Order: sequence, then C-alpha cells, then structure tokens
Amino acid sequence: MAAANEPLQGPQESNEATRLLLRIREGDVAAVDQLLPLVYEQLRRIAGGYFRDQPADHTLQPTALVHEVFLKMIHRSEASWNNRNHFLAVAAQAMRQILTDHARGKRRDKRGGKGGERVPLERLATPSGESELDILQLENALNQLAEVDSRQAKIIELWFFAGLTAEETASVLDVSDRTIRREWRHARAWLNQAMSSEQA
Repeated sequence: MAAANEPLQGPQESNEATRLLLRIREGDVAAVDQLLPLVYEQLRRIAGGYFRDQPADHTLQPTALVHEVFLKMIHRSEASWNNRNHFLAVAAQAMRQILTDHARGKRRDKRGGKGGERVPLERLATPSGESELDILQLENALNQLAEVDSRQAKIIELWFFAGLTAEETASVLDVSDRTIRREWRHARAWLNQAMSSEQA
C-alpha cells in the first residue's frame, strides 16, 4: 500500500490511463488490453491493503481479486469512468464488496459445519495501524459511518484502501485536500471508536 503522501503513478501514466478509460467508455475494446498494465500495480496495492495480515492459505488471493475486479469493471455496461482516480475508487469499493461477500460465505460454511473445517477470520489493520479488525465488522462500521457522513466513509475507502493521496482523494470528491485531511482524522477516530465499541 502506498503511503498517504506517495502518488501511485506518475502524471504521464495517469493521463494515459485516463485516456484509455475514456476510450473504453466509448466502446473501444482494444483499449482494455492497453489499460491493464497501467493500472495493475495500483489495483494490486489496493488488494494488498485488504489482504494485510491475512493467512498465507487464504482461499481468495490478491491476484485473483485484482483480475476479478478488473474484468467486472471493464465489462460493466454502465461504466462511466471520469479518470484513473475514479476508476481506482470504484475498484476499491468493488474489492471491499467481494471480500465482504467472501467472508459472509465463509462464516455461513463454518456455521453449517461443512466437514468441520477451520475458517480463519478475515482480518486487516485499521487505518490507525493500532489494531486489527474483522472485515465484516469493518463493513458494518463503514456502512454506519456512511449513514452519518457519506463523504467521510468514502475518504476512508479512497485514502486507506485505494491508496490515493490526499490530493487525489480531494480530486475524486471535488473538495480541497485540506478538507480531506481534516475529515480523514475525524473519520479514522470515528471508525476506531465504533470498532472498539463493537469489540467490547
């Protein structure tokens, strides 16, 4: 995962990715093959953020997640990516949804006692880096935060999971980077408080 002040891609590559996304939006199928090499590392970093502290034998792997999300997004009939940052933001949301569904399925299997298999909890570090949390608890907390402040929930997703910088997050949400940094602190505090309360 990139640090919060480290851009994921240089301006030239970012502009090329945006140009290809616009071509794909207009129906240019050939642009898909050109796009993957330009966004693969960023998608891999996003997946890596979700898989932090996962056991090595996790049944869903980051590379598979990247490919599944990329294919789903590219073949969406309503795809309307404005630019590379918008694409990565939606990718982070799609990965979160796939992993949440995967975790729910694992829990259902565990409750059903299929073969008595041991199912590891889906875990990742919190934005503060101070503790770990269950991905289903994270999903619940982010959904609660979205009801209170949808922009703060989006900031957590874009900055922490998508690995966008404050400036890139501000561009996606059309606000100043100062606003993003201020609301990031509030959102992180809210999330950690919600997680502490739920775990207690």
